[in-house]
Amino acid sequence: MESNSENYRQAVQDFQAARQRAALDEFLARMTGKSNELLSYEEVAQKLKLQARAERGVQNIPLRAIVGSVGRYTDFTRTFLPRNPSDEERWARVKASLSDSQTGWPPIEVYQVGEVYFVLDGNHRVSIARQEGWEMIEARVIEVKTQISLTPDVSADDLIVKAEYAEFLAETELSSLRPGADLTVSIPGQYDQLREHLQVHRYFMGLDQQREISALEALTHWYDNYYLSLVEVIRQRGLLRIFPGRTETDLYLWLSAHRAALQEQLGWELRPEAVADVLAQEQGGTALDETGAWRLSRSAGRDSEPMFQDLLVPLSGETESWQVLEQALVVARHEGARLNGLHIVADVDQVESESALAVREQFEARCRAAGVSGSLAIEAGEPARKILERAALTDLVLMKVAFPPSAGLPGLASPLRAIISHSPRPLLALPGGPSALDRAVLAYDGSPKAQEALYLAAYLAESWGTTLTVFTGGDAGREAVQRQARQYLERHHISAHYVTGKASVEQLIELVAISSANLVLLGGYSGTLLKEVTIGSWVNALLRESQAPLLICR
Repeated sequence: MESNSENYRQAVQDFQAARQRAALDEFLARMTGKSNELLSYEEVAQKLKLQARAERGVQNIPLRAIVGSVGRYTDFTRTFLPRNPSDEERWARVKASLSDSQTGWPPIEVYQVGEVYFVLDGNHRVSIARQEGWEMIEARVIEVKTQISLTPDVSADDLIVKAEYAEFLAETELSSLRPGADLTVSIPGQYDQLREHLQVHRYFMGLDQQREISALEALTHWYDNYYLSLVEVIRQRGLLRIFPGRTETDLYLWLSAHRAALQEQLGWELRPEAVADVLAQEQGGTALDETGAWRLSRSAGRDSEPMFQDLLVPLSGETESWQVLEQALVVARHEGARLNGLHIVADVDQVESESALAVREQFEARCRAAGVSGSLAIEAGEPARKILERAALTDLVLMKVAFPPSAGLPGLASPLRAIISHSPRPLLALPGGPSALDRAVLAYDGSPKAQEALYLAAYLAESWGTTLTVFTGGDAGREAVQRQARQYLERHHISAHYVTGKASVEQLIELVAISSANLVLLGGYSGTLLKEVTIGSWVNALLRESQAPLLICR
């Protein structure tokens, strides 16, 4: 009897200590804004529409996975510390019985929902076991079926999202139509946006097929052909790593909205991949003009995709500027690309001017005649800045060389030089008329930017059938440098003609003439400004003297 009395007194002291910890936890929860509440099974069952149950027998379950209670969720904190002073006697008696009993406690009873448990009978035993540091407890388990994933870190706020998902699944029958589909989100209200996507998709699907489309047919077509394709882009670009805590469906909706906003702002139709690349590079801390950034983003796509799917074509409206559109049409027809035209005016009053609208009309007419998809945006501002703002959303910039950079110090102020220096995409500069781009000379010096040019040279040889001559200039080590290019091309089963010579732009220009090349590939500016001013730049010299188009890489 004395032992029982002593155990009870100690249990009362333990209860009072647990109550103090509960009060401290509640204070910290108010300070941090983090919920310290147990979940109500009744509320969860109502929100998630829980019904079917199955007996699972007696099991050992993890105490940390018990997140709620049936009827007594207000009496304990999330860690099952006692909150109600009137519970002292009951709590202490249960605690004392553990010390007095020879056989231990009978199993508690719980409902299992997903990976979590709700106490049906045995709340005090759970509370005491948690304070004793137990990790497991014996329980009679009744599993309640649900399509929704609940884990031990679920909060009361999470239930709003879970409930919305349960309603969406019941409404759309997605789980039965596409077993394993996961459209979970982390923010309330997202499923209304998904419903809107489905309604719009069903509407346009009906227009395309000239018939009534059922909701279920629209759902599966949207999921298979649009949702999954955009999720694949999200995975390839690693956006989930850049935005931790978000889901693929979160990013699907965000990317879709960001794309729509950009299309309205820019007046272009944009591929999701282009928008995802910019988001990944901006949010991931990768500079948009970093050497190789574009190549890495392109290699994240399918190998069968064309390299240049979106072309940026700035047009002044002058007679010579239309030559670059003709060159862009050559590329677009071969690549199946979309043309994104850009006409820049001095101020906003000229955006709707007769001359600006005439440029758009002629652009659209030439695209229609060539059977190429294209749209032209008219924007006011400083040309170099506007071109660079849009370049990251395309795969190739095409520009007419009307005013090439001059030699020496004045050349540093050239707008064309600024665009080439900072363009995040390869740039095809057109000194003369359009070209078939089927005979190319690659200027290769082994530098990182020359590696980019080698990469594109291999693509043109493989995809376009472009014949290739590789020129390496220099006094020492040029054979070893050229060997790198030869090995790369041979790995891709590409034949080329190889030439070495002095590090002379004049010799390169002579080689272009002798080989009747209609394309020169080279890396962009790579030396210091001092070297460019005192010794000169191959890029600037070629822009001034070459008649063949120049594909300049970052």
